[in-house]
Amino acid sequence: MPATIIQANAAPFNPVTVDPVTLEVIENALRNARIEMDATLVRTAMSPGIREQGDAFPLIADHKGRMIVGQFGSYIGPFLDGFDGTVEEGDMIFLSDPYSVGGAISHSNDWLVLLPVFKDGRLLAYTSMFGHQSDIGGMVPGSMPIDATSIFQEGVRIPPVKIWKKGVYNEDLVKLVMHQVRTPAWCKADLNALIASCRVAARRVIEMAERFGDDVYVSATEMLLERNYRAMKHLIETSVSEEPVSFQDYVCDDGLGFGPYKIKCTMWRENGRVILDFDGTDPQSSASINFFLNENMMKMFFGIYMIMVFDPQILFNDGYYDLIDVRIPEGSLLKPRFPAALSGRTHALGRLFDILGGLLGQKTPQFLNAAGFSSSPHLFYAGTDSQGKWFQLFQIGFGGIPGRPMGDGPDGHSLWPGFTNVPNEFLERYFPLRIERYETVPDSGGAGLHRGGNGINMVYRFLEPGVIAIHDDRWFVPPWGVNGGEPGARARKLLVKADGTEVILGNKLEEYRVEAGDQLHFITWGGGGWGDPLERDPALLAKELRQGLVTVDGARRYGVVLVDGTVDAVATETLRAQMRAARGATIPTFNFGPDIETLRANCLAETGLPAPRQPVWHPASVAAE
Repeated sequence: MPATIIQANAAPFNPVTVDPVTLEVIENALRNARIEMDATLVRTAMSPGIREQGDAFPLIADHKGRMIVGQFGSYIGPFLDGFDGTVEEGDMIFLSDPYSVGGAISHSNDWLVLLPVFKDGRLLAYTSMFGHQSDIGGMVPGSMPIDATSIFQEGVRIPPVKIWKKGVYNEDLVKLVMHQVRTPAWCKADLNALIASCRVAARRVIEMAERFGDDVYVSATEMLLERNYRAMKHLIETSVSEEPVSFQDYVCDDGLGFGPYKIKCTMWRENGRVILDFDGTDPQSSASINFFLNENMMKMFFGIYMIMVFDPQILFNDGYYDLIDVRIPEGSLLKPRFPAALSGRTHALGRLFDILGGLLGQKTPQFLNAAGFSSSPHLFYAGTDSQGKWFQLFQIGFGGIPGRPMGDGPDGHSLWPGFTNVPNEFLERYFPLRIERYETVPDSGGAGLHRGGNGINMVYRFLEPGVIAIHDDRWFVPPWGVNGGEPGARARKLLVKADGTEVILGNKLEEYRVEAGDQLHFITWGGGGWGDPLERDPALLAKELRQGLVTVDGARRYGVVLVDGTVDAVATETLRAQMRAARGATIPTFNFGPDIETLRANCLAETGLPAPRQPVWHPASVAAE
């Protein structure tokens, strides 16, 4: 049964007219409150994943639980629907179990805090934040085992519980949870940071209500939601066709030797609403690459993509959710059945943005991005050093962002715009390793009028023995190019042992033993290219050669001949004419590279790794086919 909201003051809020200036002030105050949540978190958290990289996401919602500012959309509705308890003043909810909230959070490493904000006895708003914990127990350091077959192997699962109840802190609950993790000091500090961030935002909301009045504040949030609804309705009517379009892409493998896994979506407009139907997506995996996708989260992904591509000035919130219908088959990779493992869901999550681009760009290729929002690479390194001290690193890597209509894709950037890299000085100070190289990989971005961003080669020298784990993708199926652009280069990982022996590692790897002196080359994918590479300015290629972004051979993919660092204009004109004649007059919208079976046949020769085998579906998931 749904949660019971207990209010000492049950009087409803009265709708009032809010003038444009006041609305603008409240809107920007909410934006600033969200920024202040981030700032509070960064200053008080301890784990590098949150403190240095910003792997945490804030939310300020109205009294009905609808997101006004945030990033992932509101998960409060699914929580309230599934929470069999009361919500009252002085409470704060703590949870991490995706299955308890319908996938509103997507793996157990994400700890979520939810604070109902009361004023004068009435529920005025909610503030919330969730952040990725570097460890929550389970079978491996980092708590994201690739080979997990059940969520029970992935660490502590926290159902919705009250960490504060009527103003009283539940210290025993926190002690119990911290007893399950390998890094309790980090986890406790990060939890307190999440709590502090929510309290800061709650104070700002109350201050706004005190300044303008409760009814004005609530009416302003309604107006912001309605404004977003109108804007999105217009975008949908002008950008989404009634004729269905389909697109599919793949998660390369599951880390157990099987793959690729298909994600398919069909989109159309019907009675003013967008339908996103994932029928045809592969059944759930027996490994941990499943992504329990909450429908509201997918609505937010769709809205973010639409707004950023077509009208970036719109402040996205939950106001447009009624305009989108998301259909996900039960038992599929995107809605696995309990107790399927979920910790490695990042690859499918990233692939959704590539799929959205492929869907929306078919009717409006001028707005089409290439592929490159492909994963969020993870490296784990753990062990006991020579002083007997436990160390444990969780770090998020970056790859090439796709070429876009407005320009090149950034080199070595994050899937999430707000993420930052962990400074090398921080890594070397707190972990037994040395960063020997941190550079872009020349030519790894797909060629195009606007090239894809280059991937990153980050070289780690391990100073103590330990174990590593790697979570990455786009090593088998490359990031595709569009409008004549070429696919980006694929990811790869190379370990050079202390004795000089080279070992090609898989891009999904668990508890691999390394020794002091071993060197890991962590190489990520390049983004796909956008537009005809033969139209790219040759002088720009000469500049990028000097910058180390392309090579002389790589420039020839653009039909550009460089001699001693300068453009040979005559040779370039001749080469481009030859390349145009060889390719023909028709430029395809999508360039996926070789088909899956060709990729399988060439995999060992091209990557040094055996090709993934066709997945064998778990019996419980056959119904998803």
